[in-house]
Amino acid sequence: MTFVVTRLIVRRIRAGGGPFRNTTVGGVHVHHQVYGIFLILVAGVGEFVYRPGTPWQQVLAVLFGAGAALTLDEFALWLYLDDVYWTDKGRKSIDAVLVASLIGLLLVLGARPFDDTAGQGRITFAVTVAGNLAFSLVAILKGKISSGVIGLVVSFVAVVAAVRLAKPHSFWARRRYRPGSPKWERASARFPPGRHSRWEDLADRLAGFPRRKR
Repeated sequence: MTFVVTRLIVRRIRAGGGPFRNTTVGGVHVHHQVYGIFLILVAGVGEFVYRPGTPWQQVLAVLFGAGAALTLDEFALWLYLDDVYWTDKGRKSIDAVLVASLIGLLLVLGARPFDDTAGQGRITFAVTVAGNLAFSLVAILKGKISSGVIGLVVSFVAVVAAVRLAKPHSFWARRRYRPGSPKWERASARFPPGRHSRWEDLADRLAGFPRRKR
């Protein structure tokens, strides 16, 4: 909810329609991730120091969630150390929020990828976790960042992404697909320039600005 409200506000600010305005202190633009960082710190200190019960534990959880949304909405800013919010690089923020939302939903529904179950030996558990991490890493190297991160929670997603073709401009393709080879041709045909995936189309709607033409 915090992320959606924040996006609505910043889009109104960008359109200049009011009533919202950017916050400046001494000529310095205070980004909303600053408020998010403070909320996360307050919620963390409150939880670790006081260990409150109901309802204050839920209040701190809400504050932490709101702070996380404000901070992740400007993920691209603290990734590039530059104000790239309304640029193509700023779309990293949308990806970060979507990935965090999906992982959070899966955790709420009971997914626990790194829980050692009672009926599972330590060696088996370690091998399972290592294999899951390996598939997720391969997926990320193939340019499928969202699938790789989600695969940390749902291993099937990482396995599917890891065994399928890499995106042509990914680290994996540059190192393992020779230009002109059958795999390179298949990858280029599957991921042509300018083609948007469903994930990117969803990000387009949330971001509020058109993707830069490639």
